[in-house]
Amino acid sequence: MRHDTAPALTVVQRTLIGLLSDGRTHSGSGLADALGLSRSAIWKTIHQLEALGLTVHAVPGAGYRLDAPLELLDREAILGALASGCGALLAEVRLHDIIDSTNAALLAAAREGAPRGTVCLAEMQTRGRGRLGRIWRSPFAGNIYLSVLWSFSDSSVLGGLSLAVGAVLIRTLRAAGVAEAGLKWPNDILWHERKLGGVLVEVTGETHGRVAVVIGIGLNCHLSAKEAEAIDQDVVDLRRILGERAPSRNRLVAAVLGELLPMLAAFEESGFGAHVEEWR
Repeated sequence: MRHDTAPALTVVQRTLIGLLSDGRTHSGSGLADALGLSRSAIWKTIHQLEALGLTVHAVPGAGYRLDAPLELLDREAILGALASGCGALLAEVRLHDIIDSTNAALLAAAREGAPRGTVCLAEMQTRGRGRLGRIWRSPFAGNIYLSVLWSFSDSSVLGGLSLAVGAVLIRTLRAAGVAEAGLKWPNDILWHERKLGGVLVEVTGETHGRVAVVIGIGLNCHLSAKEAEAIDQDVVDLRRILGERAPSRNRLVAAVLGELLPMLAAFEESGFGAHVEEWR
């Protein structure tokens, strides 16, 4: 079964996002001049960005601004911030503007023979999911939607893998300044009982005698008030916790991969036992 992604951003949409990404107010005429478009075309593109879930404020007599500065994911920035030694464990980084689900993409890729260490990231998911088929709301460029493909000798070694991934995330978040991040069995990342992220581990069956596993990670970096209200549980994001000290999304992705990939490489031999104390 072939996996299809949603259309990528247009050049105009991406350029306009880049201009607005500083969070400052930009005049309609200035944006039009920068893009070589009419002001009505800028207005139309603004509405397209709002349809993606971005909050764009029209400031009377001044122009347009996002509700907060925004950072798009950047493959080179991620690779440049990756811990030394992790490059050998990383096969490929697949970066999408819009996709149905990063986990679904890698499950399909595994069936087509993609190597372990393949990473999939997206700015937005249209059908993001959590455990038990729950919806994982995935607005554009607000959070981290990350999946990693790995393989193991057989399914008997997978016990506790989701918890080990959770322990890795807690370690990464604490290093980033979220001192009170904690785990709730089986896959929730919490801060003061409010959901900050989650883990979804899915197994595709045997591929060439080995079991292919996709580890999906969602972390809330910046949720708009509208998105937070639409989630049926108490949630929190890194910007609310850390304010201006919140790490960039690219650096946070690199930090997660820097902890996660070595853990996966060692898990078949060490198992969850190496992470029991962290989980407690």
